[in-house]
Order: sequence, then structure tokens, then C-alpha cells
Amino acid sequence: MKETSYRAGSAAKEPKRMRSFSLSSLLRQYRPRRLRTRILLAVVLLSVPPLIILGYISFNISKNTIVHNHLDNNKHNLQAASEVADLLFRNVINMHRLILANDQLREELKASAADESHVLDIRTANRLQNLVVRNLIDTRHIDSICLFDRGFHSVCYGSVEANAGIYDDETSRSVIGQTDWYKRAEAANGREVFFSYNVLQSINSGNAGTSFSSVKLLRDPASFHVIGLLIINLKKTIFEQAMGDDGDFIVLDTTGKFSRSVYAQNASIEHLIDRGVGEDSVLRELHQHGYLTVGYRNATTNWTFLHIVKTNVLLQDSNRIGTVTMLIAGFIALIAIILSMFVSGSITRPLLQLKKMMVDWSKGSGASVQVISFEEDEVGAIGETFRKISSENKQLNERLIHSQLKEREAELRTLQAQIKPHFLYNTLDSIYWMAILQNNADIAKMTVALSESFKISLNKGKETIPVFKELQHIEHYMTIQNLRYKSRFHYIVDVEQGLMSIEILKLILQPLVENAIYHGLEPKVGEGTIRLTGRMEDGTAVFTVEDDGVGMEDIQATETGYGLVNVRERIMLYYGHRSSLTVRSEPGKGTIVEIRFRPNEIREG
Repeated sequence: MKETSYRAGSAAKEPKRMRSFSLSSLLRQYRPRRLRTRILLAVVLLSVPPLIILGYISFNISKNTIVHNHLDNNKHNLQAASEVADLLFRNVINMHRLILANDQLREELKASAADESHVLDIRTANRLQNLVVRNLIDTRHIDSICLFDRGFHSVCYGSVEANAGIYDDETSRSVIGQTDWYKRAEAANGREVFFSYNVLQSINSGNAGTSFSSVKLLRDPASFHVIGLLIINLKKTIFEQAMGDDGDFIVLDTTGKFSRSVYAQNASIEHLIDRGVGEDSVLRELHQHGYLTVGYRNATTNWTFLHIVKTNVLLQDSNRIGTVTMLIAGFIALIAIILSMFVSGSITRPLLQLKKMMVDWSKGSGASVQVISFEEDEVGAIGETFRKISSENKQLNERLIHSQLKEREAELRTLQAQIKPHFLYNTLDSIYWMAILQNNADIAKMTVALSESFKISLNKGKETIPVFKELQHIEHYMTIQNLRYKSRFHYIVDVEQGLMSIEILKLILQPLVENAIYHGLEPKVGEGTIRLTGRMEDGTAVFTVEDDGVGMEDIQATETGYGLVNVRERIMLYYGHRSSLTVRSEPGKGTIVEIRFRPNEIREG
């Protein structure tokens, strides 16, 4: 039964595939063969049919444009308002930290935490007031500041009736540790926590609606033990300074399970918010009442800043825009049909030229590539780009040949250097033992240094070498030179340990030291110093060879007479054009040569 059903289904699908095949064949059969005709037909088909439905959708397009622009503009406005509010909130946070940083207040809080009989008194209140007055510039938005010790005894600064509010007596103080706002401050681990209401007032009281609180649990910086509590109550007028008067703004506290209105510029819409529901429900309620909303999350408090506007007010001109759009679209379509006849010819002509140029280039003839000229349009840009690519391809081929020749030359030099190395080592070993038998320590020392130098430079035919072996090579070279010049040269190495095992191209540091001796220190009267440093900077190896020799007046002479050209070419060849070799020199003071390259970019093999 399954097999029969499957075949029947396949048979049913066969006519559909045949119809699809016939339709595509029909389209190919009647498709215009000339590109210009196809462009003209495409312009007509793309211009006329949209006019039929443009009138229907013009209203929606204009509406969406207005809404999008409104949302975009007001999102930027809300971001700016949030940044201004952040500045004001940061001032409050700084005030928290300033009070905690005061040694006298902190010592009193610590004493109160250690001895319950020691409570905050009028002296503490005076110190708090002096601290605020002396360091706080703008107190317009401060309603009150209350400092609590570990036993929740308090001193306050602010308005005349500033006090601990509903926690001003012994009974109410005992429940502070069980309140939701205290537990949130405790969980914040010493960070400042902003609440959408005044935590020292009853939520149903009038004062609770005009101010909100910032709470910080104070801890001893040394032991991190809790020593007190600091509450700064802020007037909600702080949002007026941040938001200005452009439109209706709302600030929602969305940090809890239910949203709470912190501030509403238009009091008539606040009743739509304070219903103990989530943020999504608040937004749905506003949309149901015909409001369009855009929000931005404040970084300091994690509250949502909302801008709202009536949708019907925003879209009152959309009908007019739709009518104008339809008229403009019709006019543009008519002009497009007329101009398409001229434009199609201007498009196909340079395309045919471009085709001819590509065919000639593929056949190996580069004459037409340089002869054909293009206009300054998109097709012309493609033609000029192709012309540039063909020219660069020719240059790259020449560079590749040059690079391959350089590689073969380097390989040949390496092979030549390896001819009978054992004969050389055995000869140097014989010289060493002859010097030992004749008690000539200098000759023996120089022979060993020369032998080790040859071994490292040959490196078993490898092109790369660990940094520490390159440094050993330089040490042997300096031994030979100091034997020749009676220990005139001091050699200092300062290379990061992490660089020591990295593989680098061999013989790129030793020539720099050799150059420093022969052209910097040898002409100098007396002793001289060479300093070699190495470090990593963001994945780039940086080596510097510095001497205090005679220096140079003409830096350009290094391109011909100072032997650095070979090092520069080898670095460029193996590490690419992101590598560099720079020379800085001052006559009478010395020369600095710096090379930079990325070790992981060295070519394999």
C-alpha cells in the first residue's frame, strides 16, 4: 500500500514539473536578445506596475516614516536626557563615597558598631553638615541626608524637618533590617542602590511622592564589616533638569517584579502606570490609550526613560503626504520611461567596451587594456579597476620572479656556507689545542668563539633560529672583537624572557651589532657601549641596537655604505611589508637601529 501511494504521488507531481519547465522555456524563447531592449523592458515593468498599488500603500509608507523618525529622534533625546541624569546621579554617588571617606565620621560609625552605648549625636550631625556644605556645590535637588549607625540611630541633614521619618523611634528602628529596601542595599555589597520612592516615608504619604532615595550600606574599608547606613533623599525635580520641557516624559522603575512610576511629566497619565503590573503591561496600557512610546534604559539606575506622544497628533499630516507621494511617484515613473531609452544606450556601450577589453586581456594582448577610455560612472569605475588590476597583476608577477630569485640566491649562499663544515670545525679545534699547548689563552678563546659562531650561523641549513641562539652568536662575536680591540666594547643585553624561545630569521641582529662596532665605536676614541633590547608590543617583536659612538650626519648613507640594506631586504622578504627597519642618529652621541616584525607571520618552509 505504501509503495502504491508513493508512486501515485510521484505521478501527480510530474505534470507540475513539466508546467514549470515549459514556462521557463517559454520565457527564454521570448526574452529579447539585445541587452538594451531588456533594460528598457525592465524599466517599464518596474516603473508602471508599482503605480497601481502606490496609492494604496502611500499612507502606510508616510506613517511608518513619520513614526520611525519620531522614534529615532526621541531615542537620541532620551539618551541625552539619560546621560544628563547620569551626571546628576554620579554626583549623588560621589557624595556617598565622600561621606564614607571622611575619617571622623567613619571612626564614629566604627565606634558605634563596636560599642552599642556609643550612638551618633549632635557632634556627628554637625560634622555631616560641615562636610556637605564644604564639599557640595549644588543642593537644589537634595531633600535630606540621613546617616545611620549599626544600631540604626541616625543624624540627618537637609530641610528643617529632616529626620529619619517613619524610623525615628526605637520601635520602628528595629525593623529596618527586615525591610525590602535594606535587604536590597545589603545584597548590593556596598554599591549605591536607587529606589523609586522615599524609603524613610510611607509610600502613601505625600512626601514619598515628591522624593526618592539612594541607599548605600557603609562598610569599613579595612575589615569590610558593616558600620552604618547612608540614605540620600533626592527631589524628583532632578528629572526636570535632565529632560527639559520637550514632550511628555515618564521614568519607570523596572528593577522589581512590578513597574513603579518614579516621575511623570504629565500627571494626568500617571494613573495608567501605578497599577502594580510589569513593564510590558504598562506599555500595552499606554498603546491602548493611543500613545506611541519610545524608551531608553538608564545605565546608573537601570530605570526606563519613556517619551510618549498621542498617535493621532503625530500622524495628522500623513494623508497629505500620501497624496503628494503618489503624484511624485507618477511623475517619476513617466520621466523614467522616457529617460530609459537614452540611458539604456549609455549603459550598453561601455559594457561592450569592457567585454572587448577583458577578451583581449585573456588572450594575452594588453594593448586594448590601456587604449580604451571610460566615462566617470559605475561601468567606468569597473573598467578602471580592471585596468588597475591587470597592471598590478603584471607588477606582482615581476615581484614574484624577483622574490624567487632572491630565495634561490639565499639558498645557494646557505649551501655554499655548508660545504665541508666538519673540515672547518676540525681545523679550528686543532688551532684551539695548539693554542692551549702553547699557553696562548687569547688565541684559544678566539678560536672557540669563532667555531661556535660558525656553528650557530650555519644552523644546520635552517633559515630561522631561536632568539637565545642569535644572542649567543652575538656574544661570541663580541668576544672576538674585544680580543681584537683590547676590551674596548661593553655589550649590554635586555631582552624579555618571553622572546627567548621565539623563532626568528637568523643573522638579522648580529649584523646590526657589527655595524655599530665598525661605524660607530671603532672610530670613537676610548671605550664604547652597545645596548641590545627586545620586547613584544601587541604581537610585534621590537629589537633595538643602540651605541654611543660617533653617530652619523647623513642617515641616507645607510642605504649604500652601512650594510643595513641586506638586513632590510631579508626582513621585508620573510616578514612582509608590515615589518620595518629604522635608523636614528645624532653626530657625537650615537646611533639607534630598530627593527619591527611579527614572528608568527614568517613564511613557512
